[in-house]
Amino acid sequence: MNYRAFPRSVSWLCTVTAIAAACAACGGCVPLVVGSAAVGAGVVVTDPRSADTQVDDRAIELRGTSRVRDMNGTINVTVTSYNRQVLLTGTVDNAADRQRAEDAVRKVDKVRSVVNAIHIGPPLSFKQRSNDTGITALVRNALLNGKKIPSAAFKVVTEANTVYLMGLATQDQIERATQEIRNVSGVDKVVRLTEVTFNHRGPARGASVSDDRGTPLPPINQGSTGGSSAETSPVR
Repeated sequence: MNYRAFPRSVSWLCTVTAIAAACAACGGCVPLVVGSAAVGAGVVVTDPRSADTQVDDRAIELRGTSRVRDMNGTINVTVTSYNRQVLLTGTVDNAADRQRAEDAVRKVDKVRSVVNAIHIGPPLSFKQRSNDTGITALVRNALLNGKKIPSAAFKVVTEANTVYLMGLATQDQIERATQEIRNVSGVDKVVRLTEVTFNHRGPARGASVSDDRGTPLPPINQGSTGGSSAETSPVR
């Protein structure tokens, strides 16, 4: 059995009143990162998700990755969860494996929806994977330095020069983030898997999966997505 399954790291929120107050009083614009012995990881207090949701997302990624790992075949799948919506990226040998990976992750507790962006074909080359890593870094830097963009509200996944933007933000913030990504060198396509809030911390209006123009998209041709859908679209 050959496989490579990767959970995406997510930050967990640590609601420490005294530290949060100190952060608010600080004039710097760098997000506060807190170490928590309870969760064993650094956390960003500006994440718009609740603490429970962040814990759920981490658990979904770990459990989803474990289930994919148990599959037979050549499986190169990444499981990414944001606000309990799961994105599957990577490659498999055939359509049956693609569907099996989706079905396995869909059964994980608290998963709201699954967007299956797995491609059928050989694994990406080391060069392509390195290029994707570089694009992700450039995109994150662009969001961090973008005007009126809460970078902590977004998660970025890059696969074969396609950038998937997950997040919880206002419509204006999502549009600003999309424009910043479009300007990053090497990006061929942008797919938004975002939820619109009326303010920084919700309530969410509902999941929106669209191209970079904000147009709702039909499902990807290969396989189902069960409630949420996505299709890549050129940004240039």
